[in-house]
Amino acid sequence: MSSTKAKLEYIWLDGYKPTQSLRAKTKIVKDFSGKLEDCPMWSFDGSSTMQAEGGSSDCLLKPVAIYKDPARKNGWLVMTEVMNPDGTPHESNGRATIQDDDDDFWFGFEQEYTIWDISINRPIGFPAEGYPGPQGPYYCSVGATNAIGRDLVEEHLDECLEAGLNVEGINAEVMMGQWEFQCFSKGAQSAGDEIWIARYLLERCGERYGYKINWHCKPMKGDWNGSGMHANFSNSILRNAGDKAVYEKICEAFAPTVNDHIAVYGADNDQRLTGFHETQRIDEFSYGVSDRGASIRIPIATVESGWKGWLEDRRPASNADPYKVAAVIIKTVKEACKNL
Repeated sequence: MSSTKAKLEYIWLDGYKPTQSLRAKTKIVKDFSGKLEDCPMWSFDGSSTMQAEGGSSDCLLKPVAIYKDPARKNGWLVMTEVMNPDGTPHESNGRATIQDDDDDFWFGFEQEYTIWDISINRPIGFPAEGYPGPQGPYYCSVGATNAIGRDLVEEHLDECLEAGLNVEGINAEVMMGQWEFQCFSKGAQSAGDEIWIARYLLERCGERYGYKINWHCKPMKGDWNGSGMHANFSNSILRNAGDKAVYEKICEAFAPTVNDHIAVYGADNDQRLTGFHETQRIDEFSYGVSDRGASIRIPIATVESGWKGWLEDRRPASNADPYKVAAVIIKTVKEACKNL
């Protein structure tokens, strides 16, 4: 009797600094069950990814989440975290730093990105020289002169949904060629897994169109919006507080930890967090109801629900690691909640 062979795409983050990249390779297995527990540990050459020296180059890949691969027959996407040969987390492993064992923290990430025309090294829709019309008509737009790149965006959305990712929406963003998708998950590690898998699928879709996905938070200098990855978050206290004072206490706990947060909120974020283009300055902290120019926005829906809901940290950049963003937010919120 013949065996069915499955393609397991092992996906991990490399050791490049200041911004890690996705890496992946395919493992062929027989009669695969489709279950995470049946994904074996694997290894790779860490000397080729800035994660090991050539004389001792093996790093381990520990499977942590699995999704159906929408573009490959008998294919699966296996998110992994990088481990040292002794089984301890590698220093590049941001997922291992998350302290959310009971999945009490819920995260909704708003991932912005720019579709990049590699033939002119500019966003798609931009002329080779000069600039398109100023910002205004591109946000949530429709029409061939404003919504540029929709075919790729729609294909990516379909693949995410077929893979089982909890994508909650997409929209064209403020700059031409800039788009956004939103993912939500109960549990910080799961939220990070889904963003990274969605990023992987987007990069792979871009390959088919000959486009690069530019994750930089300020890909076009000047009077153009940057790209962020706003982090909407809650825990059981925020979801059930019913008290404005609780929200204020938690928001105020972020003020003295600005440097800790900015350190993991993405490279070159000073180019984006200028106080303009719906941002607060990188060296200042503020919060407010419905304030998109604040560091942390208190959504009006939270207020209207009787101070039961979530908060939005608007500072993370599009190129930030969602694992590290979640880890530092959890740390700050837990500290604030100790005496509540």
